[in-house]
Amino acid sequence: MSPFVLTRTLPPDATAAALRADVAEGLTRSPKELPPKWFYDARGSELFDEITLLPEYYPTRSEREILLARAGAIAGATGARTLVELGSGSSDKTRHLIRALEALEFYVPVDVSESALAGAAETLLAEHPALTVHALVADFQYGLALPEGLPGPRLIAFLGGTIGNLLPPERATFLAGIRAGLAPGDALLLGTDLVKDQSVLLPAYDDAQGVTAAFNKNVLTVINRELGADFEPDGFDHVALWDARREWIEMRLRARAPAVVKIPTLDLAVHFEAGEELRTEVSAKFRQEGVRRELAEAGLELTHWWTDEAGRFALSLSVPVSLPV
Repeated sequence: MSPFVLTRTLPPDATAAALRADVAEGLTRSPKELPPKWFYDARGSELFDEITLLPEYYPTRSEREILLARAGAIAGATGARTLVELGSGSSDKTRHLIRALEALEFYVPVDVSESALAGAAETLLAEHPALTVHALVADFQYGLALPEGLPGPRLIAFLGGTIGNLLPPERATFLAGIRAGLAPGDALLLGTDLVKDQSVLLPAYDDAQGVTAAFNKNVLTVINRELGADFEPDGFDHVALWDARREWIEMRLRARAPAVVKIPTLDLAVHFEAGEELRTEVSAKFRQEGVRRELAEAGLELTHWWTDEAGRFALSLSVPVSLPV
């Protein structure tokens, strides 16, 4: 096999069709909302990279701290010969894990961005010429068909706290889908941001430099470009709120004045009242027992739990078990 193979499981027009569907459904409901994946065009990815370097934004640094300290323990606990990473992006943090997995033969990064996958593969293969990279252009939230013949044990990694962007029913469906694809000996490595004081949480989503505000508003720029809409991003304010009952952060865009936004591609006119908010992201925060419970409900047993020194972020390792009949 070639050291780099790329398989596209998304039809060429799937991303455009999904954007049209999400915008049509999300902007005609009450309250209005959009999924956070539409932040990430080229500019959105650049802005998020800037966010990860901000002093207020702790999750990336905290998770990297755990990976640096615990990669050897993860490798020892799994003995993985195949590493599958969901939402891999640049595969930056995963490099620490790949170095530690001495038995690793295959790396399977999964992302919707073909360019990100190709760039990450080039860098990784320069560092690990014996590794085989089989990249998948896919949206893992809607099911995942892995290539045939991947040797076990397999380790599925879902890092960055991205699972917090899914609502509870979506998380249940996602975890059940992961469990269905695991064989005995396989494992799931899951990154979860933890519940903590608002004084730490809120600045991470509303930084002093306004980078997160620009990132939030970028979704409007994406809709303008892709669907011919006439959003005025400066007509909306970035809002970050902590929902203590649900234990999640919400990012919203709040209309400064009444507006009618036309989206010709959808033959749609969207009305905003002054002060009306459009929810663009939910970012759930977790506690260990809650993670254990959600994993168990999906047929996974939490076996290892690691946090950074400050206790802000966690990596958990879980293995498949039989669900009670």
